[in-house]
Amino acid sequence: MTLSEGSIGRSYRIGRISLEEQVTRRLEMLGMTEGTDVQVLNKKRNGPMIIKVRGTRFALGRNFARGIYLEGNSHE
Repeated sequence: MTLSEGSIGRSYRIGRISLEEQVTRRLEMLGMTEGTDVQVLNKKRNGPMIIKVRGTRFALGRNFARGIYLEGNSHE
């Protein structure tokens, strides 16, 4: 399951990030690494998702969210 498929209000754990190296490094600098919990705060049919990582809110484009794979099931 990818982050773009996540449900609003649920928390997930990042399993792996499969994006361009430059984008992956930027996300890592923002604290989004493998094993980190991420919560989906809002998402629209089109456009960016609003997520919360380590207490900080981010807007993340759908193309990037499709490259972030989640571990197992969600937890609340």
